[in-house]
Amino acid sequence: MKFAVKAWSNGSARAGVVQLGNFPHPIETPCLLLSTRKGLPFFISPDLLPSLPSPDSHLLQVCPLHFLEGLSPKTISNSGGLHQMLGLHDYGFAAVTRDSIQCLPEYNSTNKVGASFETPCGRLLIKPVEYMELISSMRPNIWATLADEVPTWVSDKRNRTSVDRTVRWLDDCIALSPAGGAVFGAIVGGSNVEERRRCAQEVAKRNVSGYWIGGFGLGESRDERPALLNTITDILPEEKPRLICGLGLPEEVLQGVASGIDLFDSVYIYHLTLGGFALTFPLNGVDENESDFQLSDNGSDRTKINLRATVYRKDASPIVEGCCCYTCQNHTKAYINHLLNVHEMLAQTLIEIHNTHHYLGFFRAIREAIKTGNFEQFHRQFIEGRRNCVAVAAMHA
Repeated sequence: MKFAVKAWSNGSARAGVVQLGNFPHPIETPCLLLSTRKGLPFFISPDLLPSLPSPDSHLLQVCPLHFLEGLSPKTISNSGGLHQMLGLHDYGFAAVTRDSIQCLPEYNSTNKVGASFETPCGRLLIKPVEYMELISSMRPNIWATLADEVPTWVSDKRNRTSVDRTVRWLDDCIALSPAGGAVFGAIVGGSNVEERRRCAQEVAKRNVSGYWIGGFGLGESRDERPALLNTITDILPEEKPRLICGLGLPEEVLQGVASGIDLFDSVYIYHLTLGGFALTFPLNGVDENESDFQLSDNGSDRTKINLRATVYRKDASPIVEGCCCYTCQNHTKAYINHLLNVHEMLAQTLIEIHNTHHYLGFFRAIREAIKTGNFEQFHRQFIEGRRNCVAVAAMHA
C-alpha cells in the first residue's frame, strides 16, 4: 500500500490517494470503507457492486471475527484468502475487529490475555495469536492491530490499562504478522486526552503503515470529540493514513475530516437501509428550498426519507431527482414502498445501492472542497443547513 497527501485545507483537513497493490487505480481520500458481512456488503450482491462509483467503492471493511462462525482459518487460507474466495480481485479489504454492528467490544470481560467482543457467536475472548491466525488466512490489504477499546465512562485506571494492553498487543501482532498487508496500529484512550496522547506517541514509534483510531462512538459527546481527535492527529506523522470507526453521521464525518482523518466506516448506511430510510440531503449541505420546509408524516427531515410511509405509495418519482445511481435510474419510490410493505429483500438492496452512492457523492464533495481550499466554508455551510432544518422541524412539531 502507498499513501500520499495531495492537498491541504487551511486547517488539518487533507486530500490524498491510497494505492493498493492489486488495484490499478488509486482511491482518493477522505474516503468511505463499505461495511460488509464476511467480506460482502450486507444487501448488495457481487454482481451489483460494479453499479457503484469506481474506484470510490473499491475499499471494503471486513471484521475477521465474522469468520469464527463457519469457515475455519485453514479453509480460508487454502482458498487463497478473501480476494480469491470471494472473487473480488479488484477490491481492497481493510480488516478491523470492531464493525459497530455485530462485533462490539466488551470492556468488562477483556483481560491481559485478550480482547473480548460481543459477536453473533456470543461473547468471545480473542488473543493476539488467534487474531493473527485469522489475518494470515484472510490476507487483507490493510489490517488493524488488536485493541482494548473502552467507553467514556470508565475510570482513569481502566483507561491507562487499555492503553498499556493495546500497545503490548500491537507489538505482539507485529511480531506475528505475515508477509504482505499494511499494518495499522491501534490507538485508544477513551475520553482521556492524556491517555490518547500517550497511546498515539507510543504507536507512532512503531514500524506501521498507518493508524486505526479506536474508541470513538462509545459515549463521547460531539463537543469533546474534536479535542480528542486533534490530540491524536497532531502527534501522528503526516505521510501515513488514518482510519477511524464510530463516526458515521455526516456531521461526525466532517469533524473527523477537519482533524485530518482519511478513512471512515459506513455503519450509518447499514442502519438507514435496515430502517427503510433513503438519504436525500443536498451534497453541499445547502437546501435552496429550506424556507418552504414543513414537517409531514413522510418521515422526512431534509436528511432522509422514510420509504415505508404511505405518502410514497403512489409516488412515481425516483428517490432523488437527477441521481445517477442504479436505483434512481430504474425504480420509483412507489415500487420500493411496495417492496418494503411485502417484506421483499430487494427493497434493502435498492435502498443500500442508493444510500451508498449518495454517501460516496458526499465524500467526493468533501474532497473537492479541500482541493479548492473551501473546506472550512463547506463544513460551516453544511452544519448551518442541517441545524436550520432541525430548527424548522422543531417549530412545526
